Amino acid sequence: MTETLYSRVQAALSSLQLTTMAQHLDDLTQQAAAGNWSTLEYLDQLTQREVSARFERDVQRKLRLARLPFFKTLDQFDFAFQPSVNERQIRDLASLRFIANSDNILFLGPPGVGKTHLAVSLGLAALTTGLSVLFYSVADLLDQLSQDARADRLARRMTTLCRPQLLILDEMGYFPLDKRAAQFIFQLVSRRYQRGSIILTSNKSFNEWGDIFPDHVLASAILDRLLHQATTVNIRGNSFRLKDKLRATASSDTPAKTKEK
Repeated sequence: MTETLYSRVQAALSSLQLTTMAQHLDDLTQQAAAGNWSTLEYLDQLTQREVSARFERDVQRKLRLARLPFFKTLDQFDFAFQPSVNERQIRDLASLRFIANSDNILFLGPPGVGKTHLAVSLGLAALTTGLSVLFYSVADLLDQLSQDARADRLARRMTTLCRPQLLILDEMGYFPLDKRAAQFIFQLVSRRYQRGSIILTSNKSFNEWGDIFPDHVLASAILDRLLHQATTVNIRGNSFRLKDKLRATASSDTPAKTKEK
């Protein structure tokens, strides 16, 4: 490649904002010459570098926007400690067919049994395939809605929550909802119904949802839309946090071995 031609190609790549292709132009050109690549093979290698880099940047951008509280994968979940969780079922959910079908997932169980971990893990799985995800604890969402109402931004918040392909609502049931918040949740679930998936975690069984919402009819309407196309996972077991505490206690209670004289 002559100096003039090289400069022209670099300038064109820069103008087209194909920065990764520009970075790999030298080494791939040398590899192509040494390996006697065809023109098509050379272009394939060069463009695939750009595609991969752009995909990675897109994933990182979506990861920043997702608001996940932590990063934990399914491989970090202790299925042996929670035998009520069907590992095969959860692994199947990680195939993300539920997002393609706009289905929902509801994780129910007492505090500490791993509901949020599972929800976040599925969110991470979605992000790594390039899907958009947004996480909100219900407590944080209620605070946000209060601020939005004062600033007349509720419509904008609704649009934001309807945009991602997967919305995770964590810890439904810890706080009762007032009428405005309950109506917003109903509208949100209705807008996403058969259009975008929701993963919801709750410490309340479905027959207790009337205690969360000020209107039992509204609670029933929300559940009807959530459950129409949904997988419900009931987790019955001990708290992971309690397990760690008991393990630490048992370790501290173990008598130290005395040295033999």
